[in-house]
Amino acid sequence: MNHQIKKPLPTGTDSFREVRTGGYYYVDKTLMIKDFLQLKNKVTLITRPRRFGKTLNLTMLRDFFDIEQKSAELFAGLVIMETEYDSELNTKPVIYLTFKSSAGATIDDLKDGLAYQMMKEYIRFGKIFAGIVDEATIDYFAFYQTYEALKKVLTPRPMDKKDESQVDTGLFKKSLTTLLQTVTHHYNKPTLLLIDEYDQPLLNAHERGFREEFSKEIYADFLGDALKGNEALGQSMLTGIQRVAKESIFSKLNNPVVYTVEDEIYASYFGLTEVETKKALEDNGLVLTDDVKRYYDGYTFGSIDVYNPWSILNYITKKRLNSYWVNTSTNLLIRELILKQKQRFHEDFETLITEGQATVTANMEASFIELDSAATLWGLLVNAGYLTINNRKSAKRYVVRIPNHEVKEEFSAIVELYTYQEDEGDLQAMFDALMDSDMEEFLKIYRFLIIRYVSYHDTAIHNGVEPENSYHMLFLGMCMSMLGMYKPKSNREDGDGRSDIVMISLEPRLRPHIIVEFKRLKEIGDLKKAAGVALEQIFTNRYYGDLCGKTLCIGIAHFGKKVELVHREVVVDEYGELI
Repeated sequence: MNHQIKKPLPTGTDSFREVRTGGYYYVDKTLMIKDFLQLKNKVTLITRPRRFGKTLNLTMLRDFFDIEQKSAELFAGLVIMETEYDSELNTKPVIYLTFKSSAGATIDDLKDGLAYQMMKEYIRFGKIFAGIVDEATIDYFAFYQTYEALKKVLTPRPMDKKDESQVDTGLFKKSLTTLLQTVTHHYNKPTLLLIDEYDQPLLNAHERGFREEFSKEIYADFLGDALKGNEALGQSMLTGIQRVAKESIFSKLNNPVVYTVEDEIYASYFGLTEVETKKALEDNGLVLTDDVKRYYDGYTFGSIDVYNPWSILNYITKKRLNSYWVNTSTNLLIRELILKQKQRFHEDFETLITEGQATVTANMEASFIELDSAATLWGLLVNAGYLTINNRKSAKRYVVRIPNHEVKEEFSAIVELYTYQEDEGDLQAMFDALMDSDMEEFLKIYRFLIIRYVSYHDTAIHNGVEPENSYHMLFLGMCMSMLGMYKPKSNREDGDGRSDIVMISLEPRLRPHIIVEFKRLKEIGDLKKAAGVALEQIFTNRYYGDLCGKTLCIGIAHFGKKVELVHREVVVDEYGELI
């Protein structure tokens, strides 16, 4: 098929104005403006995964309403202009802040970064301040506490690198409220406030170990005073990954109206629907195949089937199926949280890996940084896009699944970090040896990994994980790298018993099925003999009963960091009998 991109694709920009003026391909999401106006929520919070269009939609709202812009050409031909709300174009003062890149090694660094974003808005409204903001100089930032104080110029401090902070904390905390009041007073209209990735500063503060101090002493006043009981505020919309429900930043707020991936409202505006995906592909000379669906489909927002827009655009551009949705920082954070969890989480996690879905208790309306529990971690995995909801069984009980092949690969990377931190080449080499039935090479690499990483999976109970499960979980985590070639089963009924791990080959003519049974000695003994006992258990209980074809059976015995194995290759007929 002739592949031709008719318009450039916005894979490098998430600014609505840039997309429209640059002639980029655009999927019309402008009816979101209509919903926003009809709902009239004072404070709206929308939680969605990264790269699902939050920034593009928020800049769309900005460019539609901003009284300082002339946006008729930007919205010409878009569906919002065919509604009664076309008259709302360029009718409101707008303050737009993005914290998506906010980071800092210290509280002062983080605060200064936020202050820089505020400074840009102060400078943008410079004419209101009658010259008190020097646009030619951005090496300092001065905030103003009251409207009357705007008549006075605060003496700017030079950027002395020895200072702990370049921004006065008291002035910073009042800066957003002051700007709202000033802008509303000037235009004599309530101001629209838009904040992109509001939770990123909190995530950074959490990772750096000063989240509680930052939240209570700085961020709570900065956001809370602006968003609660402020007559200068018209409507506001915040976006982020998770709702931070009980954090002090919202203790000052009447509960914002939160729309998560569960809600029907706003569901179709983030990500691409199947109709939109099919059209985008066809407009660029491609078709929506089963392989494309397998890679990028599988999300459910409300009741709508959703594709990852970032991945679809990259697929159109590069013309090959690949994993484009990557978020390494989130991977590391999730790995940290998984390691903290207790046995119940690990059991559900194992079910998710081996069966493709699991029924879990998930808290969708709180953040993992405020409630350290399995429920908030499951909620994070859903909100961050690593899992999607199949159905809701009760108030907080959900059937969740890994949405597609692309995320499965990303999940595999998380699980590899969950089991160990590096040596990905060794992992691949180990499984290559296993699939080639080269048990000598397999054992050599496996021993190396055990020696290096068994300190975590040691003989003592760790975070509620029983020691006899340690090696089993280590091996199961490694098996994630084989998804796509094998379907793993763990602790499931097979034949006349419950097998430890069965790897069902998806192409048995190319690769053998694999059955692994573990033994862990509580005191030193004959590991080779114990491995033989594990191997015989496979045959005694006929764990191969549901398989057909060449099958590699392995018994592995451990004592501390020592390991031995024995194996046997067999062929199973269509009736589950050995040939």
